[in-house]
Amino acid sequence: MESVRLRFADQGREDRLLAIGVHGLGRRAGGALELVEGGAGEPVRLCVDRRGVWLNVDEGAPGVHVNGREVRRMAMLRVGDAIYVDGTELRLVSPQPVKLPPAIETAAPAADAPNLRVVLRGVGGRFHGRCFTLEQPRLVGRHPEADIRIDDPAFADRHARLELVGDQVVLRDLGSAEGSLVNGEAVRDALLEAGDQIVFDGHHRFVVEAPRRRPAEADVEAVPDDSAPAALPAPAPGRSGHVSRLPWLLLAAVGIALLLAALLLFGSG
Repeated sequence: MESVRLRFADQGREDRLLAIGVHGLGRRAGGALELVEGGAGEPVRLCVDRRGVWLNVDEGAPGVHVNGREVRRMAMLRVGDAIYVDGTELRLVSPQPVKLPPAIETAAPAADAPNLRVVLRGVGGRFHGRCFTLEQPRLVGRHPEADIRIDDPAFADRHARLELVGDQVVLRDLGSAEGSLVNGEAVRDALLEAGDQIVFDGHHRFVVEAPRRRPAEADVEAVPDDSAPAALPAPAPGRSGHVSRLPWLLLAAVGIALLLAALLLFGSG
């Protein structure tokens, strides 16, 4: 899998790259939570393999939460998840910077644009389990007409807009005070892909989901190659010079049946 970074809430601490292996989380001198390489003996561990990142919690470990939900044993993590270990906040962050959208306000979908059926699926907050399609732009904010309404007095009436521009998902800030989180990074505008996680107002979480597109080669119709030799026509039945095997098989079966009948008749005498 693509490497991820672990970010501590403390602003003065550098991100730690999580390579494949086991990374323990434990307290050290001074009481600060530290990442312990190869810390298989720690009660809280991040296990990274080619499938993703797994959080393992031993019985009796200090309080562990992921996106506000308590974890007692195991949880699979995605980029952008917020992890709380005994009061310390950490976040999984992508090593790649968030992509910026094109410098255009909006674009009408082309007549031949593919129907990608892109959706935002809620994975945290009051919208958990709900899906919003992006066949039309979606307004996020406190306004009564907002498609994704977050009724918080501190939240902007028109916080952001999500829309399809061609076959890409664009997040555009509409003048909010704090922006949004995309894959753990604070942003205002972003170009989103399937699997990206967006967080509004700290805990309203969504994941972009879209069906896989066919490879470009599959969209091109096959064109006959005039330079290739033409296929030879199949020989007409009865003109190949080979005698069909079917009559011989029938004659052999009849002969065997007659032989068996003769043996039974004369052998019994």
